[in-house]
Amino acid sequence: MKKIQFLLISVLLIGCYDLKRDCTDYKTGKFEFKYIIDGVEKTGQFLRTDEYNIDYYEGVIDTSSVRWINDCEFILKKLNPKSNADKDAIHMKILTTTDSSYTFEYKLAVKKPNRPQRVEKGIAKKIE
Repeated sequence: MKKIQFLLISVLLIGCYDLKRDCTDYKTGKFEFKYIIDGVEKTGQFLRTDEYNIDYYEGVIDTSSVRWINDCEFILKKLNPKSNADKDAIHMKILTTTDSSYTFEYKLAVKKPNRPQRVEKGIAKKIE
């Protein structure tokens, strides 16, 4: 019985915690993020304008169109896909914000039949 009461109180307290989510500050700007490839941490940058997202990583520049769904969610679609996988649109969602960064998650915009939906998370820091 005490476990149920503890669980109920915990859920109530967690439910009252409000995460900051002021996404309008992150619609445009220059950002950097860290990612890991083969166990090695690397840093990439991207520039987001009202219409485009330009990625700079490992000496490669890649441009995508940006279509905002609401203040905190948008769809990225590569302008010049080099493979069939690159043709898939990505759904980006800003989960939380701070004064200089935001936490986001991303996944394919359209779920592939008979495949599990893979959702990844990351943090982008605004540098300009």
